[in-house]
This record gives sequence, structure tokens and C-alpha cells, in this order.
Amino acid sequence: MRIQRPLHLLLSLVFLAAAFSAATVVENGGTTSSDDNTDFIRTSCNTTLYPKVCYSSLSRHANAVQQNPGQLARVAIAVSLLKVQSAASYLSNLTLKAGNSPAAKEVHDCFSKLDDAVDQIRDSLKQMRQIGSSGVGAGDGTSSFRFQMSNVLTWMSAAITNEGTCMDGLNDVSEGPVKTDVSRRVTKVKKITSNALALANSYSNKGMP
Repeated sequence: MRIQRPLHLLLSLVFLAAAFSAATVVENGGTTSSDDNTDFIRTSCNTTLYPKVCYSSLSRHANAVQQNPGQLARVAIAVSLLKVQSAASYLSNLTLKAGNSPAAKEVHDCFSKLDDAVDQIRDSLKQMRQIGSSGVGAGDGTSSFRFQMSNVLTWMSAAITNEGTCMDGLNDVSEGPVKTDVSRRVTKVKKITSNALALANSYSNKGMP
């Protein structure tokens, strides 16, 4: 089962790198304030489909992100990965409990789609980390940045498709606490992934390393 991989270590490295970047800005005489960083998150989130969800999930990372659109996209994708993995783990346990109940097949199918989304978002995050470490941007006269960002956007879009397919499969499940709970969790995950895709797309359009 793929969802059991040690994701927290990967996320810790992402956020540690962000914090180091923020500390470097301060050391070099940067004057960016905490309020400015928070405003940057708020303004960036206003370009997404779900700005309130975006801000609530990312505002705590404002000082690490600073006002770097690339770092914001990386953190947004990392948060999305964590949330989708959590939802997939929940559905995995729910599938075991469902046994031979009428909802068992649909719940398992939903889990499979989320598990696929986990892999796709993980690939996106790995690609974003490579972009961040290479320092290659569109202005450098190379297609590397756009090619890498194309991969990120393709994988994130595929993850959203899988999350939507998971939701569609629940239509055949009778109304009840299981359907309500799963629908609520997957809907939240889909919104967070959608926001991450929007922020990654904005970063791609800026052409910044």
C-alpha cells in the first residue's frame, strides 16, 4: 500500500528549506515584515477558487514563504500532499471496516483514486524541489523551467481528476454517515489540491526560479 511511505520527513525538509531561506533574507538585511508575508499569502490566495481554504491552510507558513511565489507553490503542494495522504489513509482503514457492506466497493475505489493522487502530487513536489535547487528560470534562455512546470501542472491536474472520480463513485452509496463523512473529507482535499494547482500555475506564468 503506497500511502505508508515516510512522507513527514519529506515535508520537514521542504519546510526546513523554506525557513532557511527566510532566515537568509533577514541576515542579508531584508526588511520584509510578518504582516507583509501574511498579506502576500492572502493576495495570492485570492487568485484561487477557494481563497478562504487557501489562506487557512497556508497562512501559518507565511514567514517561511516570505514573498516568494515559487516557495509558496512548493509549500502549497506539500500541504496538499499531506492532506491527500491523510484522507487516503482514512479511507484505507474505512475499507477494512466496511467488509462486505453495500458501500465497500465504492469506498475502496475511492481510496484507490486517492492513492493514485498521492503519487501524482508526490511527483509534483519532487519536481518543484528540483526547480528550487537548480535555480533555472524561463529567463535563462532555456526550456527547462517550462518543461518542469508543465510536468508539475500535468500531475496536479491528474490528481484533481482522480479526486473528482473518487467523489463521483460515491454517488452510488446510500445516504448515511459514511457517505457524508467521506464526501466532506474528499471535498476539502480537492479544494486544497485545486488551490495548489492554481498557485503553481501562477508561478509558472511568472517564469521565476
